[in-house]
Amino acid sequence: QVQLVESGGGLVQAGGSLRLSCAASGSIFRIDTMGWYRQAPGKQRELVATITSGGSTNYVDSVKGRFTISRDNAKNTVSLQMNSLKPEDTGVYYCNADRIGLATGWGYNYWGQGTQVTVSS
Repeated sequence: QVQLVESGGGLVQAGGSLRLSCAASGSIFRIDTMGWYRQAPGKQRELVATITSGGSTNYVDSVKGRFTISRDNAKNTVSLQMNSLKPEDTGVYYCNADRIGLATGWGYNYWGQGTQVTVSS
C-alpha cells in the first residue's frame, strides 16, 4: 500500500512564499513521475508541476518562473517551492505519484489528502 502525505500549506500574503512537501511511503522501489495538482473552489483540479525520476520537469504556464518542483528519489519525496504567490494560486494542493514500482508489481496514480494554500491580496 502506498501513502502520500503532504505538508507545508498555509495562509500567506500576495508576493510571499510557501514550500510544500510530500513523502511517499510503502514498499516502493521506484516512482516514475511525481507532481503537484491544485483545485480552486468551483474549479476542476489542474496540473501545477510534474517531475520525472530523471529530473525532467513540466509546469503549467501560470506558475512558470515562480514555482520550482524538486524531488529526492532516494527518499521518495517531492517538494514545490512557491514564490511570488498570487491570490489566484489559492486552492487545495494535491501530491501525485504515478507508475510506482512495488514489491507486488506496478501501481498507478496515487494521491495525497491535499493541503490548503490561501493567498490573500
